Amino acid sequence: MSDCIASQNPYQKTYCNPTPLPDYPLGKVCRDGAERRMDFRETADPTVLYEDGVWYLYPSCGMAYRSEDFIHWEHIPMIPDEIGYAPTVVKHRGRFLLLASGSQMYQSDCPTGPFSPMGPLRDVHGNAVGVSDPDLFADGDRLYLYSGCGGEIRGVELDANDPCRMLGENVRMFAMQTEEHPWERMGDHGEDGSFSWIEGAWMYKRGDTYYLTYSAPGTEWYTYGMGAYKSHAPLGPWEYMTCSPFLQSERGLVRGTGHGCLVDGPNGTTWVFYTCCVCYAHMFERRIGYDLLNFDENGDIIPMQASESPRLAPTFLPEPYQSHACDLVPLSQRKPTVASSCAPGRDALYATDDSMLSFWQPDAAEAEPTLTVRLSESRVATVVSARLIWRDVGLDIEKGHLPGAFGYRIEACTPDGEWQLLSDRSDNKTDMLIDYIVFDQPLAANRVRLTITGKPPHIEPGLINFTVFGHRIRA
Repeated sequence: MSDCIASQNPYQKTYCNPTPLPDYPLGKVCRDGAERRMDFRETADPTVLYEDGVWYLYPSCGMAYRSEDFIHWEHIPMIPDEIGYAPTVVKHRGRFLLLASGSQMYQSDCPTGPFSPMGPLRDVHGNAVGVSDPDLFADGDRLYLYSGCGGEIRGVELDANDPCRMLGENVRMFAMQTEEHPWERMGDHGEDGSFSWIEGAWMYKRGDTYYLTYSAPGTEWYTYGMGAYKSHAPLGPWEYMTCSPFLQSERGLVRGTGHGCLVDGPNGTTWVFYTCCVCYAHMFERRIGYDLLNFDENGDIIPMQASESPRLAPTFLPEPYQSHACDLVPLSQRKPTVASSCAPGRDALYATDDSMLSFWQPDAAEAEPTLTVRLSESRVATVVSARLIWRDVGLDIEKGHLPGAFGYRIEACTPDGEWQLLSDRSDNKTDMLIDYIVFDQPLAANRVRLTITGKPPHIEPGLINFTVFGHRIRA
């Protein structure tokens, strides 16, 4: 077919943030019955292991996810599947240890469990204690615990034979310094230096250097980011890394990027997984993203921005593995957008306005509503892939109005005016709150149309974002 650029799409090896995960968990505070404005879905605070060529993701609110290609994630319900915020998993002496905020310790022979309880953490005096935002770190045969969700990060060595027992006092590693480190000040403009949520500790070792990363000033702020201290010993003394925050993204669809982890992957690459905020229904409404991380010649982390366009998965990176960018760009952002219908106040433009706080919602009476985006005034574009971010309008746990799969199809209009099918997911049965689709074949087109063909019972589809990716349009 003349409009087809290739018989096979080479961009099948790309992924796109925020991370598309099946069966996105319900917000923990919704399930706990806490006071809320509306029910929502949430995942955050990722711990990730790369074990025998497989990636394992353990986020808050629902565990776990597994991927062999870094692109498609499979939901593997664990026992237990949710033990509290900020779970941490480490492989130590051939077994996997699991801990979360306020939880007891668990162990398993398998990274996805089942995990059996070992008992609560105990301080040096034998008293049961709980910690917030824990991070377990194995350094050879020795085991350490870092924690903190307040004004400081603490650390202590654990008994390698009895991981529930602390070998010493749980001492301060470092504390907030809102005067010296302006990025730690609370607020989207850093306007409040009276306190900072210093939290989300993660220990990463590279060579003989220990990097203790942390996040500030709070998960609800767009200024939320990741900083680091470094040392030549697991419990310090610590030197502040002036590259901090090495990850901070305040704009776009992937912002408020904090509370994450650093993980070594294939080909000598290092990856940072992180939380990103939505904060429409609740301050804890969050998502997850991940990107390639690099170091300079002095061993310092090179500051970076989170990505929100397609990126290459690690096994497909060209040497020297310092960039995972590809040549795909958003083609539909803030372009003329027309819907077949709109609910009051939920106009079509909200699907392409680069905001996680607005969304298009069609009229509930329309059986198969459409959204059409004009990509260019006078040229055609090569469309390659698309991202959809949904909002399940009407989600209500108490009434049994639960999330589910959305059905849809995507078509493109070629220069001769013919509409061609790019992707048909009308019979979709997988609940994908965020979806990223690479089309079988890139196509030259000037318009793209989304048709919603199905929705869960009692739920109305809201579309936070519809992005079409492709090559830059040339003169």
